[in-house]
Amino acid sequence: MAKRKKAPKGYRSPGSKPKGPRIPRGGAGGGGDMMAQFQLLQEQMAQAQAALAEETVEVSVGGGMVKVVATGQQDIVSISIQPEVVDPDDVEMLEDLILSAVNEAIEQSRKLAEERMGGLTAGLGLPPGLL
Repeated sequence: MAKRKKAPKGYRSPGSKPKGPRIPRGGAGGGGDMMAQFQLLQEQMAQAQAALAEETVEVSVGGGMVKVVATGQQDIVSISIQPEVVDPDDVEMLEDLILSAVNEAIEQSRKLAEERMGGLTAGLGLPPGLL
């Protein structure tokens, strides 16, 4: 009877299964895929935020007497006041119109940002307003 040679250490015959626990290598279900998705989400959010800086909302109150323009990042970029609304004897009315227009412009700007950013973060299960 012929003597069998011993296989070198670490050798596996074709089709045999390795011994020990299986270690994921970043494929489907691994951490590498999640990191790639997170980086893509970060890039998309940065692009959306840059676009929001360029988008504006315009609010008009008092029958068009006061207009406020705000960016999608809640920055007020202009306030227009018609001369006929300026009454030195009723400054309080003008103050109320300006305040109302600014608050409405900020609210519309927030809604615009939520619309644009909401699509990106919809599947993450994050609380509203977190990002």
